[in-house]
Amino acid sequence: MARIQYLQSKITTTSEAIKRIAKWRLQNDKIVFTNGCFDILHTGHVTYLAKAADLGNRLVVAINTDSSVKRLGKGDDRPVNPEEARAFVLSGLGFIDMVVFFDNDTPFEIIQELKPDILVKGADYDPNETDISSKKYIVGSDIVKKYGGTVEAISLVDGFSTTGIIKKMKGQ
Repeated sequence: MARIQYLQSKITTTSEAIKRIAKWRLQNDKIVFTNGCFDILHTGHVTYLAKAADLGNRLVVAINTDSSVKRLGKGDDRPVNPEEARAFVLSGLGFIDMVVFFDNDTPFEIIQELKPDILVKGADYDPNETDISSKKYIVGSDIVKKYGGTVEAISLVDGFSTTGIIKKMKGQ
């Protein structure tokens, strides 16, 4: 298989993701899940994702569709890169095993369907927060904990954010 095809094969639908994860579970692989926009990939993203991959055997990254990003209110100019381009760039990272899209405002449904062993978010979230209205609450953490999975927060790299990069580009 050509390398481009290999990268494209990492990008999949939710139903195909469920099938692949079932095969990985037969090999006793620990499935790590995280999500985000990953609009302009930077060192903060790559560091975070590499640390997430270290927590298990397989890393699944769910990315917001373009319409989902727009609903998040990150700005009229977001996403900068379309969903297929964002997914393809992520698939180029060797430690990412699968990229899947979600169109909802939160990844709740896809977490419920994929049932990861480990749910990961950045340290701006709190794995122990139970108040769903709190900005520190990790969506889907209750589901993952209910079936015996774990929820982790990974420290972020200071000085790197997509919003900050966009502001810098605009001279703000």
